[in-house]
Amino acid sequence: MILQTQHLNPEILSDECERAYIRDGFGLGLVEAGENDPNVVALCADLAESTRVLWFKEKFPERYIELGVAEQNLATVAAGLANYGKVPFITSYASFSPGRNNEQIRTTISLNDVPVKVVGCHAGVSVGPDGATHQALEDVALMRVQPNMSVIVPCDKEEARKATLAIADVPKPFYLRLGREKTPVITTERTDFEIGKAYKVWESENPQVAIIACGSLLAEAINAASQLDEEHISTVVVNMHTIKPLDTNMLDELISSVSGIVTVEEHQVAGGLGSAVAEYTAEHSPMPMRLIGVRDQYGQSGTPTELIAHYGLDAETIIEKVKELI
Repeated sequence: MILQTQHLNPEILSDECERAYIRDGFGLGLVEAGENDPNVVALCADLAESTRVLWFKEKFPERYIELGVAEQNLATVAAGLANYGKVPFITSYASFSPGRNNEQIRTTISLNDVPVKVVGCHAGVSVGPDGATHQALEDVALMRVQPNMSVIVPCDKEEARKATLAIADVPKPFYLRLGREKTPVITTERTDFEIGKAYKVWESENPQVAIIACGSLLAEAINAASQLDEEHISTVVVNMHTIKPLDTNMLDELISSVSGIVTVEEHQVAGGLGSAVAEYTAEHSPMPMRLIGVRDQYGQSGTPTELIAHYGLDAETIIEKVKELI
């Protein structure tokens, strides 16, 4: 096997691999963005500690606005600030923003193409015991369909930090999706990150199947690839952290070199990463695919590990789908 870049955490497949909250990376990145640009401001809907925007509030209290439990106001106030030269980051749980305020995001942010950064935390079934109401599984679809809106799903704490800094510098709307639980730290400070640029994190010799993943499930994809390699089944694993704009150059390369694609995401199969990849391949070069995600269901209470397994988002399911393709 080959970990594709020296800038990945060499312990990713070991029991000693560091685990950290992805949202911690956002909190650190937001403070850094605030230090770089005095126009960066932060707004929250009564979840400053959970979303880690509290760290920005403590460093720049004069640039922080607490809206309370009023997610519609969260979006519209931010749009107004963006119209006057500010770079607003709005934070809440993804179930509430963009879940509750989708119309305000659409009309005041996306339609007007103003540089508000929507940060949806606690996304996916791995939120765990909070249950279905708090497990956003439709948020990528809601944001991906909106013109002008870009969508990024970081794989770990360090990538979330880099993504936060990157989107702060682009005068466009963005949706940044973050999970809740601690996840393996796959990347390092030196790992490349570029909006819209996917990269390979694993590549066996002469790969037969491509596994395209985003967010915390990238670790499951790498684990699956390692196990498949022991069975002499070769794969390439791609971190597609930017779901919109999709890295079509990477897809073209994969289409020309493998016989099938498996996509992996902690989101409804409809409208997410798998849909985006399938839409592109259907138009340009149809090929066998398997889409791993939640299939037309809501979440439920349970531990993150139980739920990832229950909904078939784990390494075992990835292995099964790869074998189906070969």
